[in-house]
Parts: sequence; C-alpha cells; structure tokens
Amino acid sequence: MADAYIVDAVRTAGGKRGGKLADVHPVDLAAQTLDALVERTGIDPKVIDDVIMGCVSQAGQQAMQVGRNAVLATKHLPESTPAVTIDRQCGSSQQAIQFAAQAVMSGTQDVVIASGVESMTRVPMGSSAMFHMKEGLGNYKSPGLEKKYPGVQWSQFVGAEMMAKKHGFSKDEMDRFALASHEKAAAATKANRFDAEIVPIPIETEDGEQMHTVDEGIRFDASLEGIASVKLLSPEGTITAASASQICDGSSAALIVSEAMLKEHGLTPLARIVDLTVTAGDPVIMLEEPLFATEKALKKAGLSIDDIDLYEVNEAFAPVPMAWMKHVGADPAKLNVNGGAIALGHPLGASGTKLMATLIHALHARGKKYGLQTMCEGGGVANVTIVEAL
Repeated sequence: MADAYIVDAVRTAGGKRGGKLADVHPVDLAAQTLDALVERTGIDPKVIDDVIMGCVSQAGQQAMQVGRNAVLATKHLPESTPAVTIDRQCGSSQQAIQFAAQAVMSGTQDVVIASGVESMTRVPMGSSAMFHMKEGLGNYKSPGLEKKYPGVQWSQFVGAEMMAKKHGFSKDEMDRFALASHEKAAAATKANRFDAEIVPIPIETEDGEQMHTVDEGIRFDASLEGIASVKLLSPEGTITAASASQICDGSSAALIVSEAMLKEHGLTPLARIVDLTVTAGDPVIMLEEPLFATEKALKKAGLSIDDIDLYEVNEAFAPVPMAWMKHVGADPAKLNVNGGAIALGHPLGASGTKLMATLIHALHARGKKYGLQTMCEGGGVANVTIVEAL
C-alpha cells in the first residue's frame, strides 16, 4: 500500500470562552487556517482533491456544512474544491487525518487537507442537542438505546470520575498533573516552541488590530495551591475544572499527500504516517478506550511503547492520560511535552489536527523519530495515529 505524508500541520492559538477569538466567526476562523496551510506549503490550490473538516457542534454558525463554507470563505481555494464535515466527537479532526491518509494510501486521492474547527464560545458544547430538547423536538437517546442502556446518562464528567476511581487516582495526584500541564505549556510558550505551528489570527482590540498568537488558557503563574482550591465538579467526586480541559475556540489543518505529489510539486514532508487505528469500547466509562486502542496500534505497527519518542494524549481530564501512561507503561517524560488541553484548551473538533501539529513540530524540534497521538471520544471510541518524523 502507498504511503501518506504530512507536508505541514498548523493551528491557531487557543482562545478562551468569550476571549480573544470570540468575535471571529468559526467559518472565517477555519478559512484562515486553510489559507495559511496553502501559503506555507506552496501547494497549488487547484490540485487539492478534498477538505475533510472535523466539527462536533454542527449547529448555529457551524451548521450547513461548515467545512464547505470554510472553503468558500478562503482567499486561495477555488469553488471547485470539495469539502465534507465529520463528527467523531473529540477525535473528529484526528479522524479527518485518518480519512485523508486512507484516501491517499488507497490511491483514490493524492492531495487532501485534514482540518477541524470549533468555536465553543459561539456554538456552546451540547447545544445541537439541548436546543432541540428544550423546544420539545425529542431526545437523541432513542427507545432502542434506552432499552439497551436503561437509565444511563451519557456523560464525559461521569466517565472521568469513573476512570479516576477505577485507576486509583487521588485529587492531589490529578491536581499535580494539571499543574505540570500549565508549567510545560508556559515553558514552551516562553521558549517560542509553538511558533512553528501557530497561525496568527488578526483580532480587534481597544488598541486596534493585533495578532492572536499565544494560547489564552495558559496560567503562567499557576500554583498547586490555586489549582487545589478549585471547586469539585461533583460533591462526591475528585475532579475539578482545573484538572479538566479548557473550553476553547480554535481551528487547525494538515496537508496530506502521496509520494507522487511530493515529487511533482517539490514538497518536503514533515512526517510519514505509520499507522491508523480506531477502536470502540465501553460507552459509559467512555474515556478509557485510548488505553486499548494504543495496544492495538502498536501491535499493528510492529512497535513497542518504548520505540515511541513522544506522545500526545489529549488531556480531556487528568485521569485519561494518567491512566493511559499507567496501562501502557509509558515514560512520563515523553508525554505532552509542551503541555496539554488542561492548559492549552480543547477546541473539540479542532483538537485532532491541533495535537498533530504540536506532535510533529515537537518531534522535529527535539530531533526525534516516532510520535503517537491518541484521543478519547464520546461513545467510548478512540483514535490512535502513529507518525515518523522525516
């Protein structure tokens, strides 16, 4: 089977809810990232076969095929560029990468952009379901689902608490993990380690137009005392907002091409895709599947966890990467080396290509070879993507 290569991967700096990206329409936010990818790679826009865009809350300003609308809003992509919007919950744009790679590896397409967008300020999480429920238009949980899972409330918060309890993590341990996320993200920002992946976004401020280039959620003065003082999400639980990913606005994109296109267009790839895996398991605990998906991916790739130089494991909640490390025997020093979603934010549909941008650029900055990315997803699904830096 043919290889698929990542030529470049980019992301916006995260915006807090109601923060610096709040005034940017998600269609335009995604369009600017697509344009930046085209400009950085120098690819002829006319040869792009498809744009696959992840987005979770496909309602309001993210409705009516946000992927296609983003293409139409770009400066560079012609109207003839197709696009599709997909939803695999938090792994939506990681799945976009995998669909793009599969198209290239199968030989059916040669140049595909994988991307994602989520404005959690403008389209609140869960609003696509809650609005209809409040209007009396029904519940997403069908009679068939209720019969199979009677009384079950599908909740990532419940799943996170279940994981913490199952794997024996205390509140203090999770608070310390959260602090480390902020410390690593702050250090990476101060050392300009995100510069290679961030697309500057113009924003209007009281002082005129400025470029948004710094992740807004990082607490540069974070302390264990401050994190420990945050209120519990559940009185009987152990998780707080401080040990959970931050609500975030953002977009991201990656250009994936065949070997023939590398040669024809004089492109230099950053990485080769080694393995694409997706698995599903318990939809109630929901967030645990990356543990088992990683085992399958490593076996398929003929690699061990010790062969992997860097890991990006989405910090939806602290117990997810903590349990992942414990289960697969991973080295903590290789995990989310520039911080994770607890500090940097988790813009749902954009997080997959966002993490890939961070992973690939970190591999190059550190002179490392193999990277592994995994994401817990609603419904008990998980994606794993393994890449080789070139």
